[in-house]
Amino acid sequence: MAGIKALVGLSFSGAIGLTFLLLGCALEQYGVYWPLFVLIFYILSPIPTFISRRLSDDDSSSNACRELAYFLTTGIVVSSFGLPIVLARTQTIEWGACGLVMTGNAVIFLTILGFFVVFGGGDDFSWEQW
Repeated sequence: MAGIKALVGLSFSGAIGLTFLLLGCALEQYGVYWPLFVLIFYILSPIPTFISRRLSDDDSSSNACRELAYFLTTGIVVSSFGLPIVLARTQTIEWGACGLVMTGNAVIFLTILGFFVVFGGGDDFSWEQW
């Protein structure tokens, strides 16, 4: 039952993060949908970790595959925080929209991290079942 509560909590926090992202796009004073391109980063960010966990044999020691996955994931996350700043600096979006998108980014990436913490273990209720 604890896994269900965690899943509901993670889905709720994901919905809050997406709400911040959509508010940064759809509010009347902002009205530009360019920040929705960070959705690509949300999809790409867990992929290197999924691949490295599938390919690595042991969970105790560090290996090159896992370190490369952490490096690529970090690059994707930093890029998702950099895109709204670049869009705001070029005056494509307003700075208020940039703040809302950055808040949404923080909430979504903390949700993804929470998913890996809750379901990443080797117990009977893990993400490998999906």
